[in-house]
Amino acid sequence: MSETISPRVVIVGAGPAGIRAAAALVDAGLHPVVIDEGQRAGGQIYRRPPDEFVRTPEQLYGSEAAKARALHALFDRLAADGRFTHRAGSSVIAVQEGQLHVLGEGGLQLVSYDRLILATGASDRVAPVPGWQCAGVYSLGAAQIALKAQGVALGQRIVLIGSGPLLTLVGVQLVKAGADVAAVLDTSPWHQQMRGLWDLAARPLVPLRGLALRAKLGSRYHAGVSLERIEADGQGVTAMCWRDAGGRQHHTPCDTIGMGWHLRAETHLADLAGCAFAYDEQWRQWLPKTDEMGRAGNGVYLAGDGVRLLGADGAEIAGRLAAAACLADLGFPVPSTAADLRKLARLERFARGLACAFPWPAEIVRALPDEAIVCRCENVTAGAVRQGADFGGGEANRLKALSRVGMGRCQGRYCQLAAVELAAAQAGCAPDAIGRFRGQAPVRPAPVGAFLRDG
Repeated sequence: MSETISPRVVIVGAGPAGIRAAAALVDAGLHPVVIDEGQRAGGQIYRRPPDEFVRTPEQLYGSEAAKARALHALFDRLAADGRFTHRAGSSVIAVQEGQLHVLGEGGLQLVSYDRLILATGASDRVAPVPGWQCAGVYSLGAAQIALKAQGVALGQRIVLIGSGPLLTLVGVQLVKAGADVAAVLDTSPWHQQMRGLWDLAARPLVPLRGLALRAKLGSRYHAGVSLERIEADGQGVTAMCWRDAGGRQHHTPCDTIGMGWHLRAETHLADLAGCAFAYDEQWRQWLPKTDEMGRAGNGVYLAGDGVRLLGADGAEIAGRLAAAACLADLGFPVPSTAADLRKLARLERFARGLACAFPWPAEIVRALPDEAIVCRCENVTAGAVRQGADFGGGEANRLKALSRVGMGRCQGRYCQLAAVELAAAQAGCAPDAIGRFRGQAPVRPAPVGAFLRDG
């Protein structure tokens, strides 16, 4: 196919899924456009520090260092050879009629596409805890970004709260870097974690590595805790108040708290691109609907944690599959995908084990006192959400309009799941009956000047 009639394929995201998708398209003779918010490819899991950074990939990525090196080298080689167009430091803030609205250093530009591969990844899934709106409370991902990208521990004495593999990983990474981690508090009790073992056995070495990492935390790690409140003064966080699995109360002084309960898929662009969604009961969130290859319809393909929460290995496979689906739909020959589909099925089984072992803390959220903040952007309390559910009949977007929950700069990324949980409890129904917030552009905060045109 000649260059003049070559279809324009755009990939959003340069993490493991985006890199593998780009490589597959290049191998087929296409010249895709890769748009990414980072200055250097790698995504969150394989985020790269500045060139002068002294910590090695082994120190940054641990057992995944070889995979990180391979992906970085692949992307850099293809970029240096001019095999694709890389638009670094750019955010896609809207999708409309076959065009992406891309905000970068040069302002806002429109990028047309014939086919679109969204590899937008995921962000921390957080649950509100009384006091979490105070200065010094971060997501686990933010703590990890600061450590990987700048070699900085966000605080002098740190407490980590939540559940899931990332909780343990960030704790170990901080300890290894010399940070003072006072406690790692997991809301999932041991007996719950054991329930996921059958599906976790789909990748037996991974949970064993996880247990080895947890052993490095020693007495810092506590399972089955109850989180009571975060204490703070005018300067920020001062302590974490919690109860252990035996009901004993603890007051742990600290100046920083990192929090996260696994991940939530980043789906705003998929929503604006017209993708259909379905509620996933295991992950307690709405996820885009695709076929096994990642096809979402209308020339849109999804890959990575933005559609299936399968981690970096799953993202690489999903990136190849999405590219293969795109190529097949364009009439290009593609190699067999049977092996990748089998691997993906095994990873999906493992993910089910994770969701079972480290569940979303629905009961903790539903028990929040009325005065607790749910939406940090708009300072909306749990009581206001419950009142909005009473007046709005328990529908997500009416709840949003009545209470302003989800109307801030994060657009519900950090409060929607908790707000829906509260509304469902108030209405006496399941969370999927409440629905989800509709995606709106811009999906990232953008300066007004970016939308102005000369003349």
